[in-house]
Amino acid sequence: MKTPIKNIVLVHGAFADGSGWEPLFHVLTDKGFNVLIVQNPLSSLEDDVRQTNLVLDRIGGPAVLVGHSWGGVVITEAGNHSSVAALVYVAAFQPDNGESALHWIQTIEPSPESGILPPDDNCIVYHEKSKFHEGFCGDIDAKKAAFMFASQGAFYAKAFTSPIINAAWKTKPCWGCVATEDKTINPDIQRNMYSRSNTKITEIKGSHVVFMSQPELVAEVIIEATESAAS
Repeated sequence: MKTPIKNIVLVHGAFADGSGWEPLFHVLTDKGFNVLIVQNPLSSLEDDVRQTNLVLDRIGGPAVLVGHSWGGVVITEAGNHSSVAALVYVAAFQPDNGESALHWIQTIEPSPESGILPPDDNCIVYHEKSKFHEGFCGDIDAKKAAFMFASQGAFYAKAFTSPIINAAWKTKPCWGCVATEDKTINPDIQRNMYSRSNTKITEIKGSHVVFMSQPELVAEVIIEATESAAS
């Protein structure tokens, strides 16, 4: 008899923090899952992977590792942790060895709504205020979007250019949620990455923060991963 996986670790992306996972957290915990949320420092790929590994060490058993946006790069490297049974990419980057997030974001012209700014004098990348709601989280309310803009993390540009060393999706089963209304990572970029890696793809109508606007649908994908990866 297979042992169900009850542990889930959530990894946020750039221009955000772990609080965005709250709706999905409640859906999953109400269904009996043990959920921990990584607070990425966003200072480098290495630092974010280290922080994710600390949470995986702490959770104490097999887990499904979930990444959103930049968090997809993080789980691609951190997914090599021995506790990780499966990976779930939510509107996320999924680079191969030697590839970076920057490589993939440049494969298709950005949408007019995208508001990712060039690095500032401190080499930090922020999202433009006037485009944040429409370009990043168009299907959540304006007050929540304003709070998210104000609380966005300081994302260091060097992280965006850091290549993957050992892509965990080559050895771990993967699921991917394509956000069909995404104005930050073009949905076709998501499809192109996931299709080459044998990732099981689910398309969900929603913005880049589909895990906030459609938490029940994203939860279904994660739960499928916990069931399929049970040992």
